Amino acid sequence: MGAVIFDMSVSLDGYVRAANPRPEEPLGEGGEALHTWALGDDAAGRDVLERSVAGTGAVICGRTTYDDSIRWWQADGPTGPARLPVFVLTHSAPSEAPAGGVYTFVTTGIEDALAQAQEAAKGKDVTIMGGPAVGNQFLRAGLVDELSVHLAPVLFGAGTQLTETLPAHVELEPAADQVSTADATHLRYRIKRAS
Repeated sequence: MGAVIFDMSVSLDGYVRAANPRPEEPLGEGGEALHTWALGDDAAGRDVLERSVAGTGAVICGRTTYDDSIRWWQADGPTGPARLPVFVLTHSAPSEAPAGGVYTFVTTGIEDALAQAQEAAKGKDVTIMGGPAVGNQFLRAGLVDELSVHLAPVLFGAGTQLTETLPAHVELEPAADQVSTADATHLRYRIKRAS
């Protein structure tokens, strides 16, 4: 079975969303700077993204991420042509979803979403992405194996932080070599488990 990876782009001061988010700017004012590494001309960043998608079998996100992103993702989801299954944690499924889309709406909690995603992943990794709320739920429940952070060279000063209050320290150890480019430093850590 693959790893469960909480994957986020984050500003140098720890924010995954800048201040003043709104429908036309869901990542807040200037928040798109977090994704320059994946969407710009950074060949090394695109390679990090391509390797991540190749190792992933399914994605989990929350309803806010889905609602904020569906106009860009469309039916193919965040992995584009790879069309990996996306399990959206929500209190209720939307009344409309793209025809032929990759989305499954899960209303029965994180454990059920993870079980469905792991089955769909067929031994590959399950990546939790998009917003911090869902990732934090998985962290608090002890269900995350690795943390993948794309550290963007920007300071927001305010916004939404990567982590909320956790019940205890979460100790990490390097899981892979870091990759540094002008647009981001890509870090990957394993969650240390108590022995």
